[in-house]
Amino acid sequence: MSTPSSHAPNAGTFAEAARTAPGTLYLVPAPLDFGCASQVPLDSVLSAGTLQVAAHLTHWVCENAKSTRAYLARVAALYPLAAPLQQQHLTELPRAVHKKGDHGAQGMAAFDARALLAPALAGHDLGLVSEAGMPAVADPGSSVVRAAHALGVPVCPLVGPVSLLLALAASGLNGQNFAFTGYLPQDASARAQRIRALEATALQSGQTQLFIETPYRNTALWQALLQTLQPRTRLALASGLTLPNARIACKSVADWRRDPSPPGPRTPTVFGIGV
Repeated sequence: MSTPSSHAPNAGTFAEAARTAPGTLYLVPAPLDFGCASQVPLDSVLSAGTLQVAAHLTHWVCENAKSTRAYLARVAALYPLAAPLQQQHLTELPRAVHKKGDHGAQGMAAFDARALLAPALAGHDLGLVSEAGMPAVADPGSSVVRAAHALGVPVCPLVGPVSLLLALAASGLNGQNFAFTGYLPQDASARAQRIRALEATALQSGQTQLFIETPYRNTALWQALLQTLQPRTRLALASGLTLPNARIACKSVADWRRDPSPPGPRTPTVFGIGV
């Protein structure tokens, strides 16, 4: 069985790979049910074309090897894999990329992912996958895409669910002008300050502000939003997207305060504020 590794190949490996026509880096979306109590049929949220490409690949850069194997097992139930799970080559992104982001924390250099593209430079098609949704969008992976462009490796995004866009489309908030702001601070005071700043931007410019939270902190964030936002500001939540128990609602903060009904602590949720 292949084991996750972040070791860089030596210079000779790069020189040899450079003489081979590169493979393609495929951005492979994953279903949005990661970590949820139930799963949806894979072919109900991913196209046949996407699943067929995933089945064809044998080299991967992934957020987590264990969850990627579980994903490939679901693909294998629909389309035969080009290589058994035990023979798939899985390389995990370093954990620092998960914690600090692909582009580095403030004052730190961005992650150089060129070494992870050695299989593509050797002529193998390569899949990039995260644990939920589209890699490199509200998930790690943009450093790998950036490195592919630098090395002349073709990049091909595949069709699949993107939670941010699904939430935005279903919210009724401004879909012509919006921003994704990632995670809000965990400290209560800093979080309230950030909420007020996002609200000011939304009210002054009309730009919808989207953000997410680790599910077990959903309730704390929801309470902070209801306590901090102005009554007339519109607040949206999109929870459990693509799942049978999906919940999507958008109304004024004043209306939410009359019926708070926070999102569950185990369900991925996208939040939005706007006018």
